[in-house]
Amino acid sequence: RQWEVALRWKNFVVTNRTMICSEHFKAGDFDRTGQTVRLKAGVRPTIFSFPAHLQKVIRTRTTATSRRADDCLSEPNEPGAAGERCKEQKSPATDHAYGLPACPKYIKAKLDAASARIRKLEREKSDAMKREMRAKECIQSLLKELKDKNLITEELNDDLERYSDLPVHLLSRPS
Repeated sequence: RQWEVALRWKNFVVTNRTMICSEHFKAGDFDRTGQTVRLKAGVRPTIFSFPAHLQKVIRTRTTATSRRADDCLSEPNEPGAAGERCKEQKSPATDHAYGLPACPKYIKAKLDAASARIRKLEREKSDAMKREMRAKECIQSLLKELKDKNLITEELNDDLERYSDLPVHLLSRPS
């Protein structure tokens, strides 16, 4: 019965064989746990493109805070300008440095900048760790080759122990 009301078709009756396009359902309405995609129990179609005269008018409440946020968000997006425009708006919440600014756009810009910096630093860290791993593998290969050729002297062994955290004492020449 809910489907019949949601579809708004005259003389339409839902049967066991009734089919409707998946585009009329939200992504969360589907059960994708198995190999077969099914509708969850109790869901009904909610996404339609009705003509303008059949559209339901949804009125939202507006508060001073939401209007201020809309005003701030509706301004054109210029790098660095979002923070300046929002700083001009005085609010009692900005008395302290730990208070959030009144403009969500300014907060979003700072969050995006911090996220970009985090991604950059993580990439740099990953690259540095890969370089370190390659260098360690190269040194270990070199030490193994020196050991195989019996070229590690006491003096070289002392130098290696002093300047490296590698376990070179395991590679020292037998006496």
